[in-house]
Amino acid sequence: MHPGSEIRNAGTVKLIGHVSSRLSIGAIGLTGESPRYFDLPLRLHAKHIGELIDADNEHFALVDRFLRRAADEQSQRLDHLLNSPGGIGQASMDRDLEIHRVSDRLRMLRRFSVDACLGRIELDSGELLYIGRLGLTDAEGVRLLYDWRSPAAEPFFAATHANPQGVATRRRYRWQRGAVVDYWDEAFTAAALVEHQGALDDQSAFIASLGSTRSPQMRDVLATIASDQDAIIRAESTCSLVVDGGPGTGKTVVALHRAAYLLYADPRVDRRRGGVLVVGPHQPYLSYVADVLPSLGEDGVQTCTLAEIVVERVHALREADREVARLKSSVGMIEAVEAAVQFYEEPPRQPMLVTTDMAEIWLSVDDWASAFEAPGPAAAHNEVRGEIRDELVAILLDKVDEEIDEDGNIASTDELRGALTANEDLNDALNRAWPMLEPTEVIADLWSVPAYLRRCNPSLTDAEVKLLTRPTEAPWTESDLPLLDAARRRLGDAHLAEREREHAKTIAAEREHIERIVDDFSAEAEGDEYGTGLVTMLRGEDFVDALIDQAGLVRPEPDALAGPFAHIIVDEAQELTDAQWQMLIARCPSRSFTIVGDRAQARHGFTETWRQRLERVGLSEVREARLSLNYRTPAEIMAVAEPAIRSALPDANVPQSVRSNGQEVVYGSISDLDSTLADWLESEREGTACVIGRSQYASTNERVVGLTPELAKGLEFDLVVLVNPAEFGNGIEGSVDRYVAMTRATAKLVILTD
Repeated sequence: MHPGSEIRNAGTVKLIGHVSSRLSIGAIGLTGESPRYFDLPLRLHAKHIGELIDADNEHFALVDRFLRRAADEQSQRLDHLLNSPGGIGQASMDRDLEIHRVSDRLRMLRRFSVDACLGRIELDSGELLYIGRLGLTDAEGVRLLYDWRSPAAEPFFAATHANPQGVATRRRYRWQRGAVVDYWDEAFTAAALVEHQGALDDQSAFIASLGSTRSPQMRDVLATIASDQDAIIRAESTCSLVVDGGPGTGKTVVALHRAAYLLYADPRVDRRRGGVLVVGPHQPYLSYVADVLPSLGEDGVQTCTLAEIVVERVHALREADREVARLKSSVGMIEAVEAAVQFYEEPPRQPMLVTTDMAEIWLSVDDWASAFEAPGPAAAHNEVRGEIRDELVAILLDKVDEEIDEDGNIASTDELRGALTANEDLNDALNRAWPMLEPTEVIADLWSVPAYLRRCNPSLTDAEVKLLTRPTEAPWTESDLPLLDAARRRLGDAHLAEREREHAKTIAAEREHIERIVDDFSAEAEGDEYGTGLVTMLRGEDFVDALIDQAGLVRPEPDALAGPFAHIIVDEAQELTDAQWQMLIARCPSRSFTIVGDRAQARHGFTETWRQRLERVGLSEVREARLSLNYRTPAEIMAVAEPAIRSALPDANVPQSVRSNGQEVVYGSISDLDSTLADWLESEREGTACVIGRSQYASTNERVVGLTPELAKGLEFDLVVLVNPAEFGNGIEGSVDRYVAMTRATAKLVILTD
């Protein structure tokens, strides 16, 4: 789908059961019918790999030779750049940018081999297009691979029998160690069915991927992206897009592939405009998906959890009182932070006489008010105090200028400016009226001074103010983090002015040093025609600026998570509070989001619609897409998981499983835990298992992990052992935790109780 087109309907896809090796029906359109389950064979129809058509083998050879040659050329180019003189000024910057570009390209070429080819499509015209993880064009301009994100590659993912999009056949490859070990063909026209008498499989590429074992990191699924998922991946980024879907519907796959697609195809999401930020629910999730974007050709995409944005997260405790957590999570409390800072931005209400050796000047109340308005509303409080001081000095100088003009003594203006800037009384008055603030002090004062909190958030009742009140030294909680972030953004860098002064001193010292060298050279070159011309060039302002070593100047490391970002992708977004949404919206001025979640998996309930929730937090332009097929969880497990969630949420959007694997849910005793894991490890040589309980199980086997329901969100395992699910509690939170835990399993679920 090209930018600007609508998202294709992402409803239930009718799947036709296994037919024969010579016929591929595939997804033939959108319908409300329930799908038939697939009985997955241990292996698909045997094919003789040697029977791949000659064009494939020949094309793979071309791709392989091109990749090797291109990698050699880029390696030589990089060596040349690294060994060449660094240059100065713009030349040095251009060289560094070229080194970065060539390094990225070389890393990409070395990461992939011929298995970068995902598959091919044959168009109705007979033209063959090979689709890859990256685009390759040979020296003669022939396209060897079309990047999967390019418009030409879209039919490879989007073609269905209801809408073939000009595709006659589609072939997908399965690679292992650089060789094709299987392939699957689909025919979209009657003529193609007759012509291709070879191995035509019914959904086999996709079905085979469903039954494969899991690993500690998300497996590669690019070759089997479904058409409904592809439509969402390629949707435009001009608004906030909600991707709603239950467990196993591929929401995370869609989100990560969408990040890679937007960085490639959408100029609004260029890295120079901030690029993409991916926000996940917890660290296990980020570790699980860490290889996905690099495998799609995108290195360096920022990923984080919400807590990682705030430095105080390290010592933050869970908020014990739910009502306190609710109060702190509101947009109104974020607005209270603004009011708390504005409290310290009130101009003095008394005039003052500013006295120097040269003049005595009155600074009126109106003068103070005018200076305080100079930075504009919501300016970074700590960063603009110098601007206010400069405005005060300018106001004072304007008053004196008239007197100096009358006396004809205008030469002392610069000297007077220096005296006013350094005036202790003026600076003390400014420091009292506009003090430097620390975000931790502002938020601590809100909780420890009831009158201050009541002034900043008048909507709070006396009982609520009392509930929020705590000692100044009380530890931070997770509910405080969005408020600390809001305060830090509003206050800005308290040390910026000091660093700018040091920066200016360093620049001035370097400039003075260079000018002395030029003066010495000028004296030696006097009378030399060539030397005189060179001295003229050396005295040029641009040349002196180019010689100054900017790299040696002391500057703080930029905060990679401060933004702004051009687009933000949020997974498990149903858990975000209003205050947490403000953290993200502040980092994305374009309001361009991909919001991935499931209202039925919200631990604290989600009674609104997505549109209502997002409009309330400030996202007014919202589009929605729904994924309703559960590709991960077998029907046997969903038969147990569905009642677990419907007991608390009768209208939960439970997705329909597309397969059955014949493994019923196993029930047992806690005493069976070790033997259950041992038996599974012995019988299954690949795959991962997870023990999910209220407390984390400690395992010594690298294929087995222990997690709480919260930390299991977004992950998947071949075997899930659920320990004492009744301990998860009653109500929505307990039901959601049980539902989430059960639906992490891709093959087998075991439930153990005391």
